[in-house]
Amino acid sequence: MGNPFPLSKVPVGRKVRVTDLKLEGFQRRRMLDIGLVPGTEVKVIRRSPIGDPTAYLVRGAIIGLRRDEASKVLVDEN
Repeated sequence: MGNPFPLSKVPVGRKVRVTDLKLEGFQRRRMLDIGLVPGTEVKVIRRSPIGDPTAYLVRGAIIGLRRDEASKVLVDEN
C-alpha cells in the first residue's frame, strides 16, 4: 500500500480503494452502512459545478458525499 489520502482529493473518473475512516459515532456508522468499509473500491463519478457535493460509485450504488465527509475517508490507489 502507498500513502493514504482523502477521498475528496480524487479526480473525477479515478478508482481508489478505501483504507480507513477518520470518523466516529453516527457519521462512521453511516459510512459503514453505505458500504465504505476498508478494501471497498470507489469510483468518482461526477462533481457538482461548484465542487461540492461529489457522486461516487460504491458497490454498484451511486452516493453523494459533501467534501467535508469525503475528506475523512482515506483511500489508496487501486
